[in-house]
Amino acid sequence: MATFGDNLKRTFLRGNIVTRLIGINAIVYLLCLVLKGVFMLFKVDASSWLSMLMLPASLPQLLTQPWSLVTYMFMHASFTHLLFNMLWLWWFGQIFLYFFSARHLRGLYIVGGLAGGLLYLLAYNLFPLFADQVQSSVLVGASAAILAIVIATAVKAPDFKISLFLIGQLSLKWLALGTVIIDMLFIASTNAGGHIAHLGGALAGWWFASALTKGYDITAWVNAVFDFFGRIFSPGKASKIRVKRQKKPISSGFSRKKKKAHYQENVANEHSADYEFNASRKQQTDEIDRILDKIKKSGYNGLTEAEKKKLFEASNKP
Repeated sequence: MATFGDNLKRTFLRGNIVTRLIGINAIVYLLCLVLKGVFMLFKVDASSWLSMLMLPASLPQLLTQPWSLVTYMFMHASFTHLLFNMLWLWWFGQIFLYFFSARHLRGLYIVGGLAGGLLYLLAYNLFPLFADQVQSSVLVGASAAILAIVIATAVKAPDFKISLFLIGQLSLKWLALGTVIIDMLFIASTNAGGHIAHLGGALAGWWFASALTKGYDITAWVNAVFDFFGRIFSPGKASKIRVKRQKKPISSGFSRKKKKAHYQENVANEHSADYEFNASRKQQTDEIDRILDKIKKSGYNGLTEAEKKKLFEASNKP
């Protein structure tokens, strides 16, 4: 009988990139709660330990914990902070996958978080308004990474409509514009660092979508890093057996002619297979383009179940 842990592991592995990112954020939050509880039992302050995963505004402190530029985007201050961020990631992550790949989402999450963190550091160490707060300020949350995903989707499909409670149908371009304006208006608020980081994530999302139309993928280096470590830690890699090269047997002229004919036949078969594959690929691409055009005109709810299934399968392809 499968345990609860086995079911969670199976769900995580079978889920798409959005589900996995939500799972990672939830696991990090739960581990932090457990760590706080254990430290409390021994009357030890856990804040000094957990702060090592948060992004400090102080540059000298950052030099002692450079990893926090990445770990901060998986940390959350409270359950409501985590809940609302994950809801945004779920809603807009699924829309993002209609237009981009899972690898793009994975890479943009990291790039957006990095851009938000860097703009936060720049602002707090540049503007006199934050001079008194540099030593005590830290940044946590996935908001910058998620806003990069939202803005990239809005740049790609500005007229894509979503339904909002009490508002109704709204195009992504207006939602994105409204979010950016709100963040700009609240830069001088008590959560100034968070709003500045949002703007950094928004810039990364705009840059990603704009550059991709010109053939340049700003997330390529992130995915290259993931692929590198994936090859290192892939299961069964160390157990591969090396096969010794055997000496080539002496062949007669007849066998060489036979091999040449066999080779030409294989090449012809490969060309035929390539043609069939490309034709099938083009047909699938045309179908997805038709579905996306339909979404722009009548929204996601206007799709049939078969069209939704095709779109979901296409969005999960790397």
